[in-house]
Amino acid sequence: MSAIPLPASVDTSATAFSPDLPLVRRKPRRGWSLSWVASLALLVSLLALLPLGFVVWVAFQTGWDTASALIFRPRVGELLLNTGLLVAFTVPLCVALALALAWLTERSDLPGARIWAWLAVAPLAVPAFVHSYAWVTVLPGLHGLGGGVLVSVIAYFPFVYLPLAAALRRLDPGMEDAAASLGLSPWAVFFRVVLPQLRLAVCGGSLLIGLHLLAEYGLYVMIRFDTFTTAIVDQFQSTYNGAAANMLSGVLVLCCFALLGLESSARGNERYARVGTGAARLPLRRRLGRATWPCLLLPAFTTALALGVPLLTLLRWLLAGGAEVWHLGEIVPALGQTLALALAGALLTTLAAVPMAWLSIRSPGRLQRVLEACNYLVGSLPGVVVALALVTVTVRVAMPIYQTAVTVLLAYMLMFLPRALISLRAGIAQAPVELEHAARSLGRTPAQALWAITLRLAAPAAAAGAALVGLGITNELTATLMLAPNGTRTLATSFWAYSSEIDYAAAAPYALIMILLSLPMTWLLYTQSKRSAGR
Repeated sequence: MSAIPLPASVDTSATAFSPDLPLVRRKPRRGWSLSWVASLALLVSLLALLPLGFVVWVAFQTGWDTASALIFRPRVGELLLNTGLLVAFTVPLCVALALALAWLTERSDLPGARIWAWLAVAPLAVPAFVHSYAWVTVLPGLHGLGGGVLVSVIAYFPFVYLPLAAALRRLDPGMEDAAASLGLSPWAVFFRVVLPQLRLAVCGGSLLIGLHLLAEYGLYVMIRFDTFTTAIVDQFQSTYNGAAANMLSGVLVLCCFALLGLESSARGNERYARVGTGAARLPLRRRLGRATWPCLLLPAFTTALALGVPLLTLLRWLLAGGAEVWHLGEIVPALGQTLALALAGALLTTLAAVPMAWLSIRSPGRLQRVLEACNYLVGSLPGVVVALALVTVTVRVAMPIYQTAVTVLLAYMLMFLPRALISLRAGIAQAPVELEHAARSLGRTPAQALWAITLRLAAPAAAAGAALVGLGITNELTATLMLAPNGTRTLATSFWAYSSEIDYAAAAPYALIMILLSLPMTWLLYTQSKRSAGR
C-alpha cells in the first residue's frame, strides 16, 4: 500500500509529531512575564515613595532631639486620638449603611430599586468640602467629632456601596440554593455563604475610605475638627514650620501602615474567581412584604442627607446671589482647565496602576505586598505634603518641569493611584488565570495575553477606576493650589478662594458646576460597575 501524501503545511519533524515522542506543549513563560510586569510595578512604586522619602529626609535633617520633641508632645496625642476615633466610627458606619443599601437594591423587591441604586452612588459627585459647606450653612453649630463622622459617612459611603453592589450581582445563586437545600435559614445563608464572598469588596472599599479620612482637609477645616491633615496644613500656612509638619506626616504614615495591615489580614488569600458561568439565572429577590415601606425610609433618608441638603443649600445661595455671582470670565477658564487635568490625570493614573494590580492578583507574596503598600502610603498623605515633596525634587533635580502641568499630573497620579489600583485589582481577581495560560499556550506572548484577555475582562473595572480618579482630580484642592502653573485656576480652587472669604454666594456656582461635571463620571462609574458583574 502506498503512503498517503501529506499536505505541505504539515510539519513531519519529530518535534512536531512522532509516534515515539510525546506531544510537546508550549508552556507559558511565566518568569519573563513577571520580570517586565514587576519592573514596571517597581518603577511606579519608587515614584510613590517620593513623598515618604521627603518626610524621612526632613526628619534626618531635623535631627533626633528636635524630631522626638515634635512627635512626643500632647498635641500629637490629641490629633492621634481625633484621627483614630474618626476612622473607628466612620468606616464601620459606612460599611453597615452600604451593605444595607446594596442588599435592598440588589437582592430585594424594593420599589424603584434601580433609581435608589443610582442615588446611592450620586453623592460621589458632591465634593467632600461641599458637603461640609452645605451642612455648616444649615447647622452653623455643627463641629467636632460628631459633625466629622456625620459628614464623612454621607460623603464616603458610596466607596463601599459600589463594590458591594457589584459583588452581590456577580455571586453565583447556585451556592445559596445549595446552602438553603441543606436546611440553612435565609439569615444563615447570608452570613455563612454570601457575606464571606463580599470580603474583598468590603476590604477594598473600607481601605479607600480610611485613606480619604487620613488625607481629607477641606471637610474638617469647615467643621472645625482637628486631624493630622488640618494640623499639617496649618503649620505650613501659618508659620511654614516644615519640621513640625513633616513629623506629623510621619505619624500619619504610621497610621496608614496600620490600615494596610488590617486590610491585608482581613482580605486573606482566598480566590474569588470562577471559570464557569455559574447558575444560568438571576438571584431571587427577597419579598419585603410588610417591611417594604419601613425599608424605603433608609434609601430615602440617605438620599435626603447626601443629596438634598447640598443641592438645597446651593439653590438657596444661588437665589440669594442672583446673576451677579456668575462671573463667566472666571468660570469658563476654570471649567476648561479642570476638564483637561481630570482627563489627562485619569488616563495616566489608570495606566500606571495596571502592573501593580496584575502582580497583586497573579503573583501574591511578600515582595508584592511591600510594593503594593508603597502605592497606598502616598494616599494617606495630605496633598500639601505630596506637593512639597515634588517641589523639592523638581527644584533640585528636574527644574524644567517645576511648576508645570507635568508636575501637577504626577501629583495626581501619586495621590489617586489607590483608587485605580483597588478597582483594577478587583477586576483582575474576577478574570480567571486559566484563560491567560490558555492564550499563552496557543502562542500569545505574555503582553498579548494580558492585553487581549485579562485587561479586556477587567475593562469595566478599569473604567470605574478611571472615573474615580477623574472625580478625585475634579475635586482636588491643596496640591493644585501649590503646584499649578501661574494663572491656573480650577473649579475647586476658585470655590475655596470664595468660601475662605465667607462669600458663600460667589462660591455656589463653582460648587454647582463641580457637581454637574462629576455626575457623568459618577454615572459611568455606576454603569461600569453593573457591567462588571452583569449577567
